[in-house]
Amino acid sequence: MVTIASVCKKSAAFKAGLKSGDLLVSVNGNEINDVLDYRFYTVDSHLSLALIRDGKGIKVEIHKPEYDELGLEFESFLIDQKKSCRNGCIFCFIDQNPKGMRETVYFKDDDERLSFLHGNYVTMTNLKESDIDRIIKMHISPLNVSVHTMNGELRKTMMRNKNAGEVLRFLKRLSDNGIEINAQLVLCEGLNDGDELVYSMEQLYALETLNSVSAVPVGVTAHREGLYPLKPYSKSGAEAVIATVNAFGDKCLAERGSRIFFAADEFYLKAEQEIPEEEFYEDYPQLENGVGMLRSHYEEFKYELECFAEDLNGEKAEIERDVTLITGKAAEMHIKSLAEMLCKEFPRVKCSVEAIENRFFGPTVTVSGLVTGGDIINQLKGKSYGKELVIPCNMLRYERDLFLDGVSVEELEKALGVKVLIGEKEGGSLAEKILGRSLT
Repeated sequence: MVTIASVCKKSAAFKAGLKSGDLLVSVNGNEINDVLDYRFYTVDSHLSLALIRDGKGIKVEIHKPEYDELGLEFESFLIDQKKSCRNGCIFCFIDQNPKGMRETVYFKDDDERLSFLHGNYVTMTNLKESDIDRIIKMHISPLNVSVHTMNGELRKTMMRNKNAGEVLRFLKRLSDNGIEINAQLVLCEGLNDGDELVYSMEQLYALETLNSVSAVPVGVTAHREGLYPLKPYSKSGAEAVIATVNAFGDKCLAERGSRIFFAADEFYLKAEQEIPEEEFYEDYPQLENGVGMLRSHYEEFKYELECFAEDLNGEKAEIERDVTLITGKAAEMHIKSLAEMLCKEFPRVKCSVEAIENRFFGPTVTVSGLVTGGDIINQLKGKSYGKELVIPCNMLRYERDLFLDGVSVEELEKALGVKVLIGEKEGGSLAEKILGRSLT
């Protein structure tokens, strides 16, 4: 049962007399314990609710249009608590975080409900047979799974969880029951790449509902004292991963009409290879894992720039801007290429790029999403950086106000004496921020 925090006015629940503080026990005989139960069992047009009010059991019948919201609100989004991770993965990035960050940064979630609702990846080590039954019954699809390796013994070793290998059997059961699966393989050089990577891809490919798989390099910070000895991928190691994944992807493309398996952009950057063309990434199924992100960003920026040029036409020469773009070391050349492209089109726009070295996590961490406010301040103080700074939103938490080290956007503006603009993930947003306008 769950406690109702509030009831939306004019909703079906409000009209039926439900009140804050009521305990919702079941809907149409189905026990309610979390957000998935609530959403799944309240879509019908006729609902029979079992409640407890002031210690007494009551029943309420509700009629509403099918799929309409019932109108109940709870204390948390999931209704109950997030499931925390029970693993001790040798490659866990959170274990490598320095002290002094926001408390929420240190929480490790491993919650299948967030996989369905927000696209989070889960290891399945938190799941029981009854959880699999519920996923199948509710058809919670797709499910995003952090697999890492299909070798059960190796998975147990890498995740330091005795059940890590055993739960791999859930994948076939889910697939056999029509649940689509997106998988992630965090690769550690010399551990789960090479022949182990081929084995994992072969085993995953046998799943009929496999949708996509990303191969992502392990992230290594300067804060690994007492942890398993891992190193960032070497250039040759990255080259080998790309060759292995792409060869298998070619086979999948020929047999199923989709590559399915993709190497993350970071492998291409480490290997000093060109990012593939847009057609290679199909519909970008693993974009959030950094697969094709640079290509997508480039194409979006280019398209928006072409639209601006066509829309403004004779006004192009009148636009005068002085902007500096902030990024991490990994995307430096990519962002510079975009800035150069725009400046050729708009001759009175000055757009420079500052790639920030990550001193907070260590120089081996080069992605923009882990750049901190403190590093930006320390590396830009005393420099000339134009009238405005543009930072990507992935440097900030969801509320768009704080960096990982707790420095606020307002503090950054005050320290550098410059206005800070926040660009969204899409490449078109960056073009808009540089030009200081949006398309009409």
